[in-house]
Order: sequence, then C-alpha cells, then structure tokens
Amino acid sequence: MPMPMPMPMRGPGREARVPWWQREGVISRVLAVAGVGVTLVGVLMLLVLAAQAGFFGPIARVIAGAGLSVVLVGLGWRVFGRPGGRVGGIALVATGIAGLYLDVVAVTGYYRWVPGGVGLAVALVVALIGVGIAVRWQSQPLAVGVVVGAAALSPALTTELLLLGFLVVLQAAGVPVQMRRDWPVLHVARTVPVMLAVLGMVAFSGIEGAISGAEAEQRQGLLVAAIAGAVVGLIGALLAVRRRPGDITASITIALTALPVLAAAALFDRAVSASITAVLATVLLGLAATALIPRPTAGPGLAGPLRIARHTALVAGLTGAVALLQTCAMATGGHPRLLPTTLFAVGLAFLAVAAVSRTRVAAGLGLAFALLGGLVMLAIATPETLALQGLAVRELDVATAVAAVVGLGVAAMVAWAVPRLPRCDDPALVTGVWIAVSIAGLYYVLVAAVSLGVSLGGADGFIVGHSLATIVWMVVATGSLFYGLRRLASSPAVAKVCLVSGLLVAAAALAKLFLFDLATLSGLVRVTAFLAVGILLLITGTRYARAFAEAAPPRQVS
Repeated sequence: MPMPMPMPMRGPGREARVPWWQREGVISRVLAVAGVGVTLVGVLMLLVLAAQAGFFGPIARVIAGAGLSVVLVGLGWRVFGRPGGRVGGIALVATGIAGLYLDVVAVTGYYRWVPGGVGLAVALVVALIGVGIAVRWQSQPLAVGVVVGAAALSPALTTELLLLGFLVVLQAAGVPVQMRRDWPVLHVARTVPVMLAVLGMVAFSGIEGAISGAEAEQRQGLLVAAIAGAVVGLIGALLAVRRRPGDITASITIALTALPVLAAAALFDRAVSASITAVLATVLLGLAATALIPRPTAGPGLAGPLRIARHTALVAGLTGAVALLQTCAMATGGHPRLLPTTLFAVGLAFLAVAAVSRTRVAAGLGLAFALLGGLVMLAIATPETLALQGLAVRELDVATAVAAVVGLGVAAMVAWAVPRLPRCDDPALVTGVWIAVSIAGLYYVLVAAVSLGVSLGGADGFIVGHSLATIVWMVVATGSLFYGLRRLASSPAVAKVCLVSGLLVAAAALAKLFLFDLATLSGLVRVTAFLAVGILLLITGTRYARAFAEAAPPRQVS
C-alpha cells in the first residue's frame, strides 16, 4: 500500500519554504482577480458587442446585465459568510457592483435612455453601495476592485465628456471611505483614472484645436471636469488628514488632481488661462499659508487653524507655486520682457514671508522664483548684448531696467532673509550667500544702468550707462568695506562677510574699468569713470589702513 505524501509542515519559519504556487491564499487571489476581469469583460460584451452583432434587444441586454450583476452580489454576500469564503465573496461582490455601474453607464452614455444628471446620481448610489460593503467587510481589495473595474471599462461605453462625470463620481464615492479607513491604494485608484482621462482629452483637444479648432463647449466641459476632480481631491485630502495626520497619500492626491486643471487651462487664451491658474494658485497657497498661523491646540503633526498636516501644507504650497509660475508665464506671454519682473516680484513675496515666519519652504520657493527670474533676465540681457552697443539699443529698454531694479531688491532680501532661517546661520553659508548676492547685484546694476542709458540717451546713453555702472560698483564696494571696518571689533563675523564682498566688488569694478571701459568708453565719460574709481580707491585704502592700525595693539618703546 503506497504511503501518503507528507503534508508540508506549517509553523514559524516553515511558511517561507512553501512554494508560492502551493499557498492557497496566493492561488485563490490570482484566480479571483482573473475571474473579476473576465466576468466584467463578459458583461461589457453583453452590453456592447451583443448590440453590434444584433443579439437580443437593447432592453433585454440591459436587464440581463443588471440581473447578472445583482445575482453576483447576492452570491458574494452569501459566500462571504462561509468558512474560507472571504476571497470569493469579495471577488463576486466587486464584479457585481462594477457590472451594475457599467450598466448605468451604458443606459446613460451608450443608449441615452436617461438624462446625464439622473445617470450620474444613480451611478453615485451604486458606487456608494459598493464602497459601503467594502467598509462593512473591512476590505480594501473590494473597494479597489469596484473602482478599478468600473473605471477601466467605462471608456468602452462612452468616450465623451459624460465619461469624465462617471469617473468623478467614482472619485467622490471614495471620500467617505477615505475619512474612515487608511486605504492608500483606494485613494490612488479613485484619483488616477479621472486625472488620466482629463489629461488625455486635453491633449487630444489641443491637437484637434491646432488642426481644425476645438469647440468651445468641449473645452469648457473639460475645464469643469478638471475643476470638479480637483475640488473632490482637495476636500477628500483635507478630511482625511484631519483624522490621520500621517496620511501622505491623501496629500499627494492634491497635486495629482491639480494637474488636469493646469492642463485644461492651457486650452484657453492667455487672459482666461492666467485667471484659472491664478485662482488655483490662490486656493492652494492660501491653504498652505494657514499652516503658518500658530494654533497651540492643533495637536501633533497638525498646524494652523484648519488643523492640516504639515506635509499637506507642503504639497499644497509646491503645487500652488507651480500654478503661480504658469500664471506668470501666461500673463506675460505677449510681453516676454515683463516675465523677469513678475518672477522677481513673486520671489520677493515668498522671501518676505520666509523672513517673517522663518519658514525654509517659503525661502526655497522664493529662491526658485528668483533664480528663474535671473535666468530669464540673463537670456534677455546676455553678456554679448551688454557689451555691443547695437544689440543693447535693440534688445534693452525700460522694462529690463525695471526688472533689474526689482532683481536688486530680491538680492537684498535674500541677503537679509537667509541668515534668519532656522539652522542657516553658519558663517560659511552666510559668506557664500553674500558672495552670490554680490555677483548678482553687480549684474543687475549693470543691466539697469545700460538699459536706462540706451532707453534715454540712445547710442551715447550706452557709454554713459557703462560708466555709471562702474562708478556704482565702486561706490557699493566702498560702502561695504567701510561698514565692515566699523564692525571689526563688535561683530567680526559680519565684518568678514562685508569685507570679502566689498573686495570682490572692488576687484570687479577695476577689472571692468581696465578690460572694458578703457577700450569702449571715450572722452569725458572715460575720464569721469577713472577719476571716480581712483578717488574712491584712495579713500578706501586710507580708511582700511587706519582701521587695522587702530585695531592692532600699541607697540612698547624700549
């Protein structure tokens, strides 16, 4: 008599030795997922392919699909309560609910038997029933199965704007679950479909509009759907993080749902697009700003009167900054020389907030906008443009001068704000910031002087502007050196920063004087530049020597 094969031993340390294909949990789940997918495809074929082949009548197909879905839900409810029936019950109910949802989509979007509003309301009820069962059974896979199954197959029944409505309904149906359960997979599953659908339709509308002109109604519908998805995502995220401050996935959904709004805004003209993105930026940055308002009773991980998590404020702030950047680009699209001024103004505002609130995130955003503004300014006022009179007259104007003046304000704000930030008072860091600010300041002074010169004086103004820039450089260097010498005894660290910066600026002024001004300037302008720089150097050298002589200990006479 053959001996029976011994069963694999179970217990601590033994489960890992069992091959994956012998684990009943893995096999059952794989089979259940496959069954859900195949059954839903069958329901879809019943609703669509049977209609194309002429099988049954429309009413019979819809009734058959609804009846099959109800039967699946009933079987799943019955199976779930039996031993070992959890996996099968979840799969059956997920298939049935998703099938009912597809049936509603078909009745509304494919056959058009009911108005869109009625169909969306019924679909919301069906979706809420599905996620309600999932909450009752404490099963995230059931909720995910309902959402993914319905979202993945709905495009086969309708590809118009109504599809976005059904996807937003699925997104909204998960909000109550998001408040009660920490189910990150569900949050992603209910957010990504509407985001991808809107982005896809926006891309298609953009291509179609470039070829034949997209219809205004289509663009408006896409914008409404994008805004609806963003509102649902924002509300759901805020409700979730108030209950679970550590729910990072909820915060990420804010950024995911804001992307379609930014994309849909690009379909409109500059004024409308800038208005849309400005509203989005205002909402998100306002939400982030509430975290800066102190509230002692907010609790751990929460900040501000809205009691939102800090990572939520961070995501909202970063997303709002992106929307604000798009607003700046759209608002100045017809006047590119105004873009650096706009970017500098935004950076100045962020840096001011950072200096007052001592928030490094605001400082980072301010530095980012300041850097972008500087790069745009460098693209407009290139070194070649500043060096050649013809290019300067053609490319520079009052707008570049204004931008350079605002850039100087940003540079000064950086020098003031960065040392005030937490853990940013290291002497090496402060010195590096001052050096960077000095270099940027030299460039902005040069741009402002040359731009004003060519704007007010034409060809002669170019020469006067360069002479004025050199003199201003030396005046700033003298002021920095004098201030540093006065602080030698009281604040050696501050004195070091000022002296290093002043010497660098003085060296730059001398280099410009001999390498550029000597060859370019002529007549009285060149004489004025050399006399001014020379006198300032004499005064500075005398003061420098006297300051260190006074600081040195007196010598004893033997």
